[in-house]
Amino acid sequence: MTTTLPPRDFVRLGAGSGFAGDRIEPAIELVEQGDIDFLIFECLAERTIALAQERLQADPEGGFDPMLLERMRRILPAAHGRGVRIITNAGAANPVAAARAVAQLAGQLGLSGLRIAAVTGDDVLAIVADSDLPLIDRGGSVADLRDRMVSANAYLGAEGIVEALDAAADVVITGRVGDPALFLAPLIHTYRWASDDWARLGRGTLVGHLLECAGQLTGGYFADPGRKDVPGLARLGFPFADVDVHGDAIVGKVAGSGGLLSVATCTEQLLYEVLDPAAYLQADVTADFSQVALEQVGPDRVAVRGGGGCARPGSLKVSIGYDDGFIGEGQISYAGPGAVARAQLALRIVRERLDLTGVALEEVRTDIIGGDAAEAGADHPFAELRARIVGRSRSIEGAHAIGAEVEALYTNGPFGGGGVSRSTRRVVAIASCLVSRDAITPTVQLIEAHDAVA
Repeated sequence: MTTTLPPRDFVRLGAGSGFAGDRIEPAIELVEQGDIDFLIFECLAERTIALAQERLQADPEGGFDPMLLERMRRILPAAHGRGVRIITNAGAANPVAAARAVAQLAGQLGLSGLRIAAVTGDDVLAIVADSDLPLIDRGGSVADLRDRMVSANAYLGAEGIVEALDAAADVVITGRVGDPALFLAPLIHTYRWASDDWARLGRGTLVGHLLECAGQLTGGYFADPGRKDVPGLARLGFPFADVDVHGDAIVGKVAGSGGLLSVATCTEQLLYEVLDPAAYLQADVTADFSQVALEQVGPDRVAVRGGGGCARPGSLKVSIGYDDGFIGEGQISYAGPGAVARAQLALRIVRERLDLTGVALEEVRTDIIGGDAAEAGADHPFAELRARIVGRSRSIEGAHAIGAEVEALYTNGPFGGGGVSRSTRRVVAIASCLVSRDAITPTVQLIEAHDAVA
């Protein structure tokens, strides 16, 4: 497909979300006021897709981001009217069902003919389940987790998204892909960068890395009053990037939106989750951020130059979700004189009770929130404290016992306890391995809105 370049000499990418539960209003602002070409919703974390696999097991038409349809309901009409194309990994464990649901919604909104693409291929449970591949973040191998595995998803690159965009998809929904690939794909699609143009792919990956966490680039998770002040955080605007054919960019935000976009905010995000700035391993390229230059070129405008890259790795990272037992937790508050001593006594009572009743726990932690939770060994005359005990058990009954013993402190512990909370939750943990990229092939399925409502 021959792509028509935009009438300006750059592509404007907007960051619509930085995690699954992010706000929707800044994305609407980008579509309506940001003059963007593409809007990208990044919605997956390490554990998110494993939890989505659990939802898929309960519902064959589920398993995608619960906020996807609300986002699309509020975004699609304005995006379609302005020619803004949408890319998101909110398909999680079920991109095809997500695409069908969005197509049906688009039909209900009167957007018949809207083309939605689902990119799959990241689910590699069948490939790794019977393997003995070594784990890369701990000792042991995949075989050690075999009986407890819930999911296995590879970090795909931009390839499938590019194919979908080339097929004129208005909305592209993926499962697990590398976060920067969501932003790199529309650049490859528009500028026709070659798959071995490592310098440009590296710079596109740099742009994606800066934008992937949305509000973190514009002052979210940056503010520290008196040291790093950020105005208008309640109206935080999400960033966009104007990227030219060489991959150089200027990042900015909508005029009048809250937040701050500066060399400092960009520097913090540049270093975020990067082990080696000279070799940031992604499915599309080994990106090099070591020579990046950031320059403030205007209010809330920063030029980004100097990224590069070299050949991509021969393998893809796979995140394996596995059952790791249950966590039980209980909390209770104490206030007034002697609050620290009463909180300490309460926690000792619960520990002794768990031993006396033979509750099998693999690990236990106690904290006095406001006293020693952040600074071990602290003992200060605070007037209000929260005693917390949390433990892990292979059984749900063992985890449940922790909260039950905390609740019993109401009438069986020190005086003045109140505000008990208790919870028990299943633990889905994550381990990682590497799989040869030759064993994994992304596929694209297209659905039109009118097909869903015919």
